[in-house]
Amino acid sequence: MKFNETVSNLLQGSRNEIENVEQRRDEVDKAYQDIGEYAMTQWIPTDEIAGFKVRPGVYSVNGANEVPGGVTFSISSMYATSCSLCLFHRKETEPFAIIPIPDKFRIGKVWSITVFGLNVEEFEYCYRLDGPYDPEKGLLFDKDKNILDPYARAVVGQRRWGESKPGKNGYHARVVKNNFRWDTSNFPNTKMEDSIIYELHVRGFTMDPSSETTYPGTFAGLIEKIPYLKSLGITAVELMPIFEFDEVANGHEYNGQKLLEYWGYNTVAFYAPNTSYAASAEYNREGRELKEMIQLLKENGIEVILDVVFNHTAEGNENGPVINFKGVDNNIYYMLTQDGKYYNFSGCGNTFNCNNPIVQEYIVECLRYWVTRYHIDGFRFDLASILGRDEHGMPMENPPLLKRLACDPVLANVKLIAEAWDAGGLYQVGKFPAYNRWAEWNGKYRDVIRDFLKGNFWSAPEAVSRITGSTDLYRGAYAGYSSSVNFLTCHDGFTLHDLYSYNSKHNEANGWNNTDGSNDNRSWNCGAEGDTDDPAVLQLRERMMRNAITILMLSRGTPMILAGDEFGNTQYGNNNSYCQDNHISWIKWDLLEKNRDYFQFYKSMIAFRKAHPCISRSMPPAKCGLPEISTCTDNPDDHNITPQTKIVGIQYAGFDEKTGRDDVVYLVYNCYWEPGSIRLPALPDGYAWGIVVDTGDVNGHDFRKVPVYVSRSQLVIGARSALVFTLIKKEV
Repeated sequence: MKFNETVSNLLQGSRNEIENVEQRRDEVDKAYQDIGEYAMTQWIPTDEIAGFKVRPGVYSVNGANEVPGGVTFSISSMYATSCSLCLFHRKETEPFAIIPIPDKFRIGKVWSITVFGLNVEEFEYCYRLDGPYDPEKGLLFDKDKNILDPYARAVVGQRRWGESKPGKNGYHARVVKNNFRWDTSNFPNTKMEDSIIYELHVRGFTMDPSSETTYPGTFAGLIEKIPYLKSLGITAVELMPIFEFDEVANGHEYNGQKLLEYWGYNTVAFYAPNTSYAASAEYNREGRELKEMIQLLKENGIEVILDVVFNHTAEGNENGPVINFKGVDNNIYYMLTQDGKYYNFSGCGNTFNCNNPIVQEYIVECLRYWVTRYHIDGFRFDLASILGRDEHGMPMENPPLLKRLACDPVLANVKLIAEAWDAGGLYQVGKFPAYNRWAEWNGKYRDVIRDFLKGNFWSAPEAVSRITGSTDLYRGAYAGYSSSVNFLTCHDGFTLHDLYSYNSKHNEANGWNNTDGSNDNRSWNCGAEGDTDDPAVLQLRERMMRNAITILMLSRGTPMILAGDEFGNTQYGNNNSYCQDNHISWIKWDLLEKNRDYFQFYKSMIAFRKAHPCISRSMPPAKCGLPEISTCTDNPDDHNITPQTKIVGIQYAGFDEKTGRDDVVYLVYNCYWEPGSIRLPALPDGYAWGIVVDTGDVNGHDFRKVPVYVSRSQLVIGARSALVFTLIKKEV
């Protein structure tokens, strides 16, 4: 596929989507004729307000939606006493019309109005709600305050990255057209045990000039990298937040450098894609460039998982702005103390009140929207433990939101992945209310394997448990390798290169005197802090990186890798790059060529995992009689792994019905700083071990595409090295 040509066509706009006003009006007229009597009753004005013909709207559909002859607007508030719709000409700050929604147009707590004669391409809108103002009770109504529709599908004022966002005039929304034609509605539905997740930041992935993309920092730029992603072998991209967020919130300057909320965890609108991530101005088309990107990824077998932030919003605490939820129902959407202050289990100023029935409904409806309209394959929930707290912040035994998401029919096939902790101290790895449906970022895997890899050999017993699926944490119908998302690095922390280049964080550029970011990194600089020309240190660092990807790809569970780790991307020791929209955070694609050998090894380990299903799942018993999983020390007959164990062996085995052969893999890792001796497990007659991986090989044979026959049962394993063997027919 010619991806550059695809991107160019995308940005020009397809002919099917370029409609002139007259043609649309003709279609509306024809619609009136075609739908007959129903149209005569449903879409005939009943009143006139502010010069517009209006009638009651569609109460069952939230947000603003185009209908024959006009637009229907619906918004609900439990405590507001009145609601007005404000209409603006594009890019104007003062409304050209304010339409009070009559009380007779309200059913229950829902105001809904259809306004006729509106052309969606010619206006923007927001609301003004009146009601009691009593901060101690959490009521913040202000009839003069512009309120962004919580269901806004597109937000105005966010187009230019890094520029100040709407202030006292508030945000406006646009009505969008859902007229994207999907060439295919198929979802890959890759099983968790078959998935290899690649976490990336849309802007940072292609923003560096070394990416050599035509449209850097955008969805279109990511499209240009799809051939690369496919060649790497990953099965899913996990996109850091792409909902409309405010990157200038909490921004500051340090040493003349403008620092932004680069990561995107300050959500402004949960239904709207970030317009600054689109290379083209889309106006009233619903996320066209994003949808094109998703479709092309799916055509190449790559799923799209979104990192979603339902634990807090950009409105912050009592000192933060009023954008949407505060002005609609502050005391419903946020967890508040008895005196109206904000609980802060997110560490970001406020906490979304997820288990209130109204907020539950909002979240469920939002996720359904992204699945049905954008064909999203899964969601990773930031600080997901908050989703299990009640309105007072107490952990719930049976959280209704988590159960509802697990049982929702529209979400039945999407991946639900929890970051099973929060900033309030709740740590639920292995204890998250999963309902046999949720998977988890396995933070315990990250911590112990980091320790084990660098030589804290007293962690061997737990390390073996983590590598073999963390079955001590995950039990039940959706247990073990289907629940554990294994990772060593992610956006929050060191890159893999930096994990073996720095003993300590180096976050001085963030402007907080190096006090931000985690101090618990379990990293090792291999003998020199940061950049070095010492060949021995550089060789050791690369071996440690090879060990890391070997262990990760040979662990049961779903592996997740951080973008750029595959060719040694660095953040120069910064383990909290949330504010670094620059060379610190951007992927440095020139390292791909510099570290080509390591990249090829990384790709080979991904391919090896895919070629050997015994690593990732239970299979029918192996015909050769070997057990499904066996663990040992350097002696295959010694299964007593203790804190003093320096060398561990892990064997997977099963019968592959597709190939009609036994599939057997044997991993040996020496975490010690001296070489060791190992004995290979005995095999049935006719079989032998073939070596595939030796990360300690200094002669360029660290990965063999064809296993090399091993004639001896006693071998030497190098210091801090991994060996991987597979079953082959014995040579005569």
